Amino acid sequence: MQQITAIYGSPRLEGNTATLLRQAVAGARSQGVAVREIFLRDLKMSPCLEIYGCKRDGECAIHDDFQPVRDAILAADGIMLASPIFFYAVSAQVKVLMDRFQSQWVKKHWIEGLPMGQSRNLRKGLFLAAGATHGKKLFDGALLSVKYFFDVLDTELSDYRFFRGLDYAEDIRAHPEFQSDARQAGADLARALSAA
Repeated sequence: MQQITAIYGSPRLEGNTATLLRQAVAGARSQGVAVREIFLRDLKMSPCLEIYGCKRDGECAIHDDFQPVRDAILAADGIMLASPIFFYAVSAQVKVLMDRFQSQWVKKHWIEGLPMGQSRNLRKGLFLAAGATHGKKLFDGALLSVKYFFDVLDTELSDYRFFRGLDYAEDIRAHPEFQSDARQAGADLARALSAA
């Protein structure tokens, strides 16, 4: 059975971003795909300290909740990542996770010697983001970060959905069309995995 790891990157458990990802998870499950959900806000995860202990074997020298999350991501066929937009970027919780995957970058490019720019595309990924404003470039910074993060994970960013005008936790209730879109994105990812 195909497996998706869904990463909740919001500091709120019941906010707009979490609601959108729950819809995507439901969409994937409706297609018969197993989904493991990870809530970053509940984890104890240090930022990267750039001590490069990972140069030895690709293992991060900091031992905390990162390792089980890393293992769940790398064992998955698909990844769903959801983040609110803070100052035109992903949340702090997501950024900490991204930075800790520097150890995987070291393993991939320095230890295993995979040339830069070359990806194995072992997985497919979906990125969902919610932002309060309607700024033209609201999602640009986050999207660029996620693309490069997914590259380290050998994951093709096969779809992304952006949702504007969501600030207060209950704002999503006024947008059933956003929830339907997220659910469809999750179902689409599951179907893409099944077809691969």
